[in-house]
Amino acid sequence: MKAGSWATLSNVDDVLRQAPLFTALDEEAAAALQASTVEVRLAKGQDLFLEGEPGDRMFVITEGKVKLGHTASDGRESLLAILGPSELLGELSLFDPGPRTATATALTDATLIAVGHSALRPWLTGRPEVAEALLQALAQRLRRTNEAMADLVFSDVPGRIAKILLDLGDKFGRQLPDGLHVTHDMTQEELAQLVGASRETVNKALADFASRGWIRLESRSVVLIDIDRLQRRAR
Repeated sequence: MKAGSWATLSNVDDVLRQAPLFTALDEEAAAALQASTVEVRLAKGQDLFLEGEPGDRMFVITEGKVKLGHTASDGRESLLAILGPSELLGELSLFDPGPRTATATALTDATLIAVGHSALRPWLTGRPEVAEALLQALAQRLRRTNEAMADLVFSDVPGRIAKILLDLGDKFGRQLPDGLHVTHDMTQEELAQLVGASRETVNKALADFASRGWIRLESRSVVLIDIDRLQRRAR
């Protein structure tokens, strides 16, 4: 595994307590589980794990953003998701041991905590509420994947862009007087990979949204101005 420096995590961060793994635990149990975790620090562009590697731990993001990507046999790359604070990754291998199904890379400088499967499994058997919370997180991930697949078939590129902008706004947006400011930290190519379209097509749709006054484009960020129209376009 490629990773940054590892150190014992000494306290329970507020962001961490919002993660599905910890919301199912009371204060004492969360602190006990926390004692078996380690902290991972990644620099922007650094891989956390690679597609095809064996998975022996899951992660919770406490700071920054991580992208999940897949490389096809012909070399084409796609982005599956952009994850931020409190979100899990690598949890699939806990229930279905096997190679990683995606590559996780730091989109920004990021901090995560890692929980080894050997440390977590006793919590699953002794506390069914923890297993239920993790399965619910997996179900939500599967639902989003199914929606994304349906969008690729039934929705046009502008509709998919509108939906992704709204999703990113829900995760990373800050409401200010002039609109919802969303720092997504992606390049144009990465945004196109997330949408599942060419960069030229995505840029054309974004320019059209901007000309209509729905959004304002900024460097690796966007301001969502007309949420209602974006929501109607995303349907």
